[in-house]
Amino acid sequence: MPVFQPDSFIVAEVRPSANHDERKDARLPDMILLHYTGMATGEAALTRLCSPESKVSSHYVVFEDGRIVQCVPEALRAWHAGVSSWAGETDINSRSIGIEIVNPGHEFGYTDFPLRQIAAVISLCKSIVTRRGPIAADRILGHSDVAPARKQDPGEKFPWELLSESGIGHWVRAAPLDLTGTTIKPGDRGDTVTRLQRALRAYGYGIEETGVFDEATGLVVTAFQRHFRPARVDGIADPSTLLTLRALIETRPAAP
Repeated sequence: MPVFQPDSFIVAEVRPSANHDERKDARLPDMILLHYTGMATGEAALTRLCSPESKVSSHYVVFEDGRIVQCVPEALRAWHAGVSSWAGETDINSRSIGIEIVNPGHEFGYTDFPLRQIAAVISLCKSIVTRRGPIAADRILGHSDVAPARKQDPGEKFPWELLSESGIGHWVRAAPLDLTGTTIKPGDRGDTVTRLQRALRAYGYGIEETGVFDEATGLVVTAFQRHFRPARVDGIADPSTLLTLRALIETRPAAP
């Protein structure tokens, strides 16, 4: 792919990736999906995202020092989401703009995200929303939200609250951990499990209403906690998790 003009003036460099195609049915992106690179170095990740053999890419890569590299024009479909779903949609690549955030991830010594890097992510997201028109706050998500069985990124250390304070993403302050009340855990069955699954599904997670707290349900609860209740990520729907989920649904922004 030849060098192209970046979509935003805050892009420091264009490094074209061959791994892209047209968005299905000429869809316009209405989601932003955040990832971590999950590799030892940012340069190694960028090389992989641009290598035709890897069959993966993203629109942007944000380095620790705040440098932003664009690999795929926003008008095209980058290959970053993989097998995924949100709100009943399964071609997340056609609906989203993918941002890879340089971080070694859980496999290589997961670290905190530098403030300069997060500031760059916020600026980039604001640029995308300004140029692309309305992108609902609850459609700015992490990779683990749309692929809970496969992915953990950007993980529990990612500061979603900071993004929300800058007007990016949907967030509520998590309910305290020490609350008493109903706890739903692996192996449970019945109406309480069905209601939990229904609430997670209503928010957008890909989960079936089976009435059984099976492995798939535990993975979705874990993904929810990584994003919205990161103080304890254990896959158990305790009162803190349940109340946080209820608050998110009640405060969900209206569709643009």
